Amino acid sequence: MRVLVVEDEPLLADAIAEWLRDEAHAVDLAHDGASALERAGVNDYDVVVLDRDLPVVHGDDVCRELVTAGAAARVLMLTAAAEITDRVAGLGLGADDYLTKPFAFAELAARVLALGRRSRPAAPPTLRRAGITLDPARREVFRDGRYVPLARKEFAVLAELLRADGAVVSAEQLLEKAWDEHADPFTGAVRLTVLKLRRKLAEPPVIETVKGAGYRIP
Repeated sequence: MRVLVVEDEPLLADAIAEWLRDEAHAVDLAHDGASALERAGVNDYDVVVLDRDLPVVHGDDVCRELVTAGAAARVLMLTAAAEITDRVAGLGLGADDYLTKPFAFAELAARVLALGRRSRPAAPPTLRRAGITLDPARREVFRDGRYVPLARKEFAVLAELLRADGAVVSAEQLLEKAWDEHADPFTGAVRLTVLKLRRKLAEPPVIETVKGAGYRIP
């Protein structure tokens, strides 16, 4: 999934981003509310992890703007304020979930995954197609009962192809969901990752290339 982390404490922001990247998500960072709105305006995020107390533009205003603009991204609001009234106020702004600091990174990652499922058409937690079983929560992949060890990008690309349920997914869509905003759109990273996936998934071939359109798992 594509996640935007908005946190003005650089060390915490980097730690959250690294944890989520280890879960095979593509993560962008913003350290103030204005930068967050700018990124959300040009990128298609599944989840926004949003600190409430932000400089330049307050987190409340960022959340309100995202909701008003009809953004598809789900918002997980972070705050040091643990009172019930604070949580109610945050949810009242349109946030989809609320997590108080300090928090466990494992819980944050689980909440991001749950919100990401809600940002798309309903899909089962475990994805299955063509003999492949992918469990996003456990980060495990099996093909015909055989465990398939995958790198983070390979896992993310395979998950997008399985979520497409047989439809074609373009290289641009895969780049958008599995890489961050620093990815070069002219890079061969997607093609190389698909080649590695095909090799690891073994015979018979399961990922089709649709010339001029992208890839699919029929």
